[in-house]
Amino acid sequence: MDFLDRYRDIVPDYEAFRAIQCQPLHSSARINTLKIKRDQLLEKLRGQGVLFETFAWYPLGLRLDAGSPGKLLENLLGYIHIQEEVSMVPPLVLDPRPGETVLDLCASPGSKTTQISQMMENRGLVIANEPSLNRLAPLRSNCERLGCLNVAITRYDGRNFPRIPFDRVLVDAPCSSEGRERRGPGVLARSSCKRSMDLQVLQIGLLKNALRLTKPGGAVVYSTCTYAPEENELVVQAVLEETDEARLERISIPGLKECPGITEWNGRELKSELQSAARYYPHINDTGGFFVAKIIKN
Repeated sequence: MDFLDRYRDIVPDYEAFRAIQCQPLHSSARINTLKIKRDQLLEKLRGQGVLFETFAWYPLGLRLDAGSPGKLLENLLGYIHIQEEVSMVPPLVLDPRPGETVLDLCASPGSKTTQISQMMENRGLVIANEPSLNRLAPLRSNCERLGCLNVAITRYDGRNFPRIPFDRVLVDAPCSSEGRERRGPGVLARSSCKRSMDLQVLQIGLLKNALRLTKPGGAVVYSTCTYAPEENELVVQAVLEETDEARLERISIPGLKECPGITEWNGRELKSELQSAARYYPHINDTGGFFVAKIIKN
């Protein structure tokens, strides 16, 4: 895991960050209120003897003490959805409202799509876009299992998605996935600066188009599950440098500890407003790793 050493100067308590990479991630799930009320779901789990702990920062999040949580009847029925804890952050930051038109530009397998649909109470329209034919099946399956009736699925290269105006757009971009190492070792072994720079080209294209598709006054949330500044702050900076019609909004979720986006990398000064983005490190919240930025279109 020597590749992580490049983050020594930007990660607080770096040694704790290194140490937790070897610790397995707890199972977590989101309660699906499209199918069941929170209190009813908790009562069902207690009745079956399933041990759980509710999130301190999100009332619909659960940490589960179950060997195979995906096999729980509640999951099969769509009452819960197995989802990594910090993965629930981007839809909350996006803050979709019932009746709006929302685009999830990189949707499969649908965890965030279905969370958005749930937050919209099945009202309005969610476009779940997934360019990969092989990834459409899990996206469609999750939407059906969870009762998401306001979701339409499309298959475009997100950089060329048609010019339809949206109230909000989520870009949960393909990335090097370094923050997923605790789900199973091997991700970090595949990390490299070249890989991050190759992905950056795609990520900038996706974020640029997302901003074009957003109505004035609307919001774009850009997120990755990696630590690489090349895929995070440098992507956001590249897009902001090409427009004066957008600004970053500060991200803060009560009960969840974030670190600010970085404003310097490898001797290069970045925009000071990048501090408004959020970095979530595994050793600080006992989660995976994530980066989230919220852009408001003027």
